[in-house]
Amino acid sequence: MKEEILEIPTTLRGFYIETYGCQMNTADSEIISGLLNKNGFSHMEQADNADVIILNTCSIRDNAEQKIHERLKHLRYYKKKNPNVIIGIVGCMAERLRTELIENNNIVDIVVGPDEYRKLPELINEAKEETPGIAVRLSRVETYDDITPLRTNNFFAWISIMRGCDKFCSFCVVPFTRGRERSRSLNSILEEVIQLKESGFKEINLIGQNVNSYRDDKFDFADLMTEVSRVASTMRIRFTTSHPQDMSDKLIETIASHKNLCNYIHLPVQSASNRILQLMNRTYNIEHYYGLVEKIKKQIPDVSFTTDIIVGFPTETDEDHQLTVDFLKEVKYDGAFMFKYSPRENTKAWEMGDSVSSEIKSSRLNQIIEIQNEIASTINSKLIGKTFSVLTEKESSKSTNDWFGRTETNKIVVFEKGNAQRGDLVNVQIIKSNSATLFGRIVE
Repeated sequence: MKEEILEIPTTLRGFYIETYGCQMNTADSEIISGLLNKNGFSHMEQADNADVIILNTCSIRDNAEQKIHERLKHLRYYKKKNPNVIIGIVGCMAERLRTELIENNNIVDIVVGPDEYRKLPELINEAKEETPGIAVRLSRVETYDDITPLRTNNFFAWISIMRGCDKFCSFCVVPFTRGRERSRSLNSILEEVIQLKESGFKEINLIGQNVNSYRDDKFDFADLMTEVSRVASTMRIRFTTSHPQDMSDKLIETIASHKNLCNYIHLPVQSASNRILQLMNRTYNIEHYYGLVEKIKKQIPDVSFTTDIIVGFPTETDEDHQLTVDFLKEVKYDGAFMFKYSPRENTKAWEMGDSVSSEIKSSRLNQIIEIQNEIASTINSKLIGKTFSVLTEKESSKSTNDWFGRTETNKIVVFEKGNAQRGDLVNVQIIKSNSATLFGRIVE
């Protein structure tokens, strides 16, 4: 599709974007930035003097939406300071709440869903004339594969390989906010990877709601990983997120046989109770999931596993919860994202009610967090004395003398700067650890 370049008024030049939620939103913000930049806008690091302020939103849990509502209250300051500033809500929350965002928040000028970002320049122009704009139609074909993302660093990149989801987990709004699955062409992805490699990037992360179901004609996700590994042999390659139903033997073998495919897998389990998994419409049972874990560990001995867990799903009993506790102790994940169930309108689970009290949810969540932290602490303590290749990402938030980076297996490492620069790959020996972080020093 040939992109129409709009003439942007000289009074509308600077845009600022805040990103909330998952990696897909991060990648989308880069796509939005690239599209606006192409149409004459300049990206700004602060909201203070921006002509356009955009919030890229998440709807996966109620807490994520509440953050946006609170942020909108703060943005009233900018609207009061400059009545001409245009404020836009984009992403999943835009799709889910639509007109409510404009009707109930008199500072919101435009609302744009995940498949309508191409309309942003036009809607911004119209909003300048005090015409609120809404564009939230879902698409069966939009992948933005012709848009060059505007990236904020020059060594790490998110690459969106597909959009939407067809799984319809009963707790999840993604199929309703991001639409059905559609994949980019393999060739368009490879072209982007090659461009990044030639620009000096060190690491890429292939992302989608369920990358394992990627399909371009006869090519599946394992084929894509093989080709990306081939054309980017000097780069680290990661991917997220996987669905256990689609984690194939072919993909496991592909990861095991290519050195630059990182030995890190995020494999959401959500619950270890088959009854709850069925209610969640997760389309696998816990025996199948455990078999995958064992198979992966056997073929990739140094693999690092992380997962997602939801506690307090409707009708979850103490017995269901205990199954998840026992499973955590059995699998021993390197890390986990753990949440209380949050009812979302339009999902099947919404119709089940919210039968588990907030107090019980909190108690169960605190228990699995404590257990998982103990497991991660034990795993990380066994890495003391070992040396890993670490990609230097940014300054540590706690000390300007230290770098923050990650190992191939996605372990966070904090280490003294030495002569290392941002974006460097350095060898770091681990000298201490806790449940979340490894600490080390650069070695030759």
